[in-house]
Amino acid sequence: MTVCYDGLPTAWTQFATLVVFLFFCWVASRGVPVLKSLATVAGSSMFIMSILFIIMMFAAPAINPHAGFYNINFNWKNLMPTFNVKYFTSLSILVFAVGGCEKISPYVNKVQNPAKNFPKAMMALAIMVMVSAILGTFAMALMFDPKVVNANLNEYISNGAYMAFQKLGEYYHVGGLFMYIYSWCNVIGQFSTLVISIDAPLRMLLGSKEAKAFIPEGLLKLNKHGAYINGIWMIVILSGGLIAIQALVPNAQAVMAQLVKLNSTTMPLRYLWVFAAYVALRKQQKKFETSYQMTKHQGLAYTAGIWCFLVTAACCIFGIYSPDPFTLFLNIITPIILIVLGLILPGIKKYQESKAN
Repeated sequence: MTVCYDGLPTAWTQFATLVVFLFFCWVASRGVPVLKSLATVAGSSMFIMSILFIIMMFAAPAINPHAGFYNINFNWKNLMPTFNVKYFTSLSILVFAVGGCEKISPYVNKVQNPAKNFPKAMMALAIMVMVSAILGTFAMALMFDPKVVNANLNEYISNGAYMAFQKLGEYYHVGGLFMYIYSWCNVIGQFSTLVISIDAPLRMLLGSKEAKAFIPEGLLKLNKHGAYINGIWMIVILSGGLIAIQALVPNAQAVMAQLVKLNSTTMPLRYLWVFAAYVALRKQQKKFETSYQMTKHQGLAYTAGIWCFLVTAACCIFGIYSPDPFTLFLNIITPIILIVLGLILPGIKKYQESKAN
């Protein structure tokens, strides 16, 4: 299935991607109730599949001991990474991998008793991600030779999860059953992530009371479902342009690898604004009322905010580099366009106010 997809002309795959993207932009325009249903099903199915994969993979050597598993050598030399250019330029992927929970921040006030339940949900989320990632890494180390993975990196980036479930099915003599189950769960999960990635940033950007002072009036327009319809159109233009330009990339595997690299640099860069804002808010915390805080100790709060800012900035700066000129160009131009857009919108708002007066 993945080989067939990877063999398609890039223009076809990008056209299909554009169609799916436009459809889910329409879904996002239907408002929060649709998002809630999608997110519940997607989150539950993917987490269950992750846990089942880990349990069944660790059980596989006992059930099928002659299936050709790789030995994990837990010595210090193997556990320590090689500190070279490739290592430092891939750190941003780690930051990207543990990110994402900020997307639910616009929905905090919709949680029952948010001061108590939201921090609990964040702790549970962090623990689930940590356990799943660590145990999943050990499980996959039994399945794949690192030398083969490094020699075919684009293939494993785009198809690695499917290959893992395919191998798991072979260990249990059920063929591709697990891969097909995972595929459908992943479809639901990715569609849910896509819709939330469209809706949540718009609510963060446009939903605050302060937005009216900096955002053009047209972008603040809500449709009858409570979605920022013109904001969705803005996303269609920005993301649609990126999808179109990637039709020039040689194959689908290269597109996937390029998108992972682009996401791992562009998305964590936005966290810099969050950490800077956090430190600034802590300096002026007496002016604001909040129901919950990470810590009441100012020194610890400053240390956490500044440390997160510096580590994220370093990882993203290193991550921008790529030996491929087109990937390097996208990694540089995309953050610039988004920053310029952030500077232009307040300017348009100021112009509208001056014209009105």
